[in-house]
Amino acid sequence: MSKKEESRPSKASLKKAALEVERYKLTIERTEEGEWLGSSVEIPTVFARAQTVEECLRETRSALTIAIAVLIDQGRPVPAPSSEAKRDQQVNVRLTAEEKLRLEAASRNCGFRSVSDFIRAVVLKHSANGSSGVGFAGT
Repeated sequence: MSKKEESRPSKASLKKAALEVERYKLTIERTEEGEWLGSSVEIPTVFARAQTVEECLRETRSALTIAIAVLIDQGRPVPAPSSEAKRDQQVNVRLTAEEKLRLEAASRNCGFRSVSDFIRAVVLKHSANGSSGVGFAGT
């Protein structure tokens, strides 16, 4: 078996990973360059860029499927879908009326059902990228 074949996920892992990806929450954002950038709440460091939303969804699912299949083949844990994680902690943030309206609008524009989901996804994605929060847009 060649080195290239050794690094590829197994067919069984790819099949199992594809089923897992269908349960993940994907986020799609338009970049300043006009492309679309997709990732997931569960693994925000795996992402894809594309020219159309449909292509971005397809490419994001494909990238996530490969990443999860590699985790499976390596015997590493696969992140559970965010919808299955029990959320029993709460953070309260005081906002001005204008800030609240802006967050609600941004949440809707990005396809989130609530401000909480929007804030959770954006902040966790930001922190997963190794950012310290210093210089975060809007601070």
